[in-house]
Amino acid sequence: MVETRRQQIEDVASALFRERGYPRTSVRDIARRLDIQGASLYAHVASKEDVLWSIVERSARCFHDATRPIVEHPDLTAAGRLREMIRAHVGVLTDDLGQATVFLHEWRYLSQARRAAILAERDAYESRFRGVIEAGQWAGEFMTGHPGLLTRAILDALNGIAGWYRPDGPLTAHQISDHYAELFTRALESNPEATS
Repeated sequence: MVETRRQQIEDVASALFRERGYPRTSVRDIARRLDIQGASLYAHVASKEDVLWSIVERSARCFHDATRPIVEHPDLTAAGRLREMIRAHVGVLTDDLGQATVFLHEWRYLSQARRAAILAERDAYESRFRGVIEAGQWAGEFMTGHPGLLTRAILDALNGIAGWYRPDGPLTAHQISDHYAELFTRALESNPEATS
């Protein structure tokens, strides 16, 4: 697939926003990394914030698209759903660290309306995990506890992977996702001796 100039801009911007942060990255920095004139960049994007918005929106879509079919899968238990959602979440994080890091941290620099839209997306995503935990509690698969706090603990731990994961590290992304999936589903089990 041929990468479009817009995609190249977003990829370079993701890397720079991850390295330097959004406020310390200029349009000129992005253009310089692409080896084009700053003015030429505006033929493809309206503003630096539009690039940020596009990256954040695309990342949100990736997280939703990866987990939605799992929640809707009729043959999985709550533990099975949670396990697969954790794997999917880690997969999205590690497939594009720049994009994921921008989504997790730099979204705060969006304008108020766009920030509100992304917060709604993040709340909907968190609600999907919380719903699976609640379903597991109702079914007796998971221990009782505050589903919102359990959800935040899981997502905070998963999102932390973006800060330390390296593709050339000792564990592959798949191995990491398996470890985390096992860790959290076992931790939530109402009967720790049960096997899934």
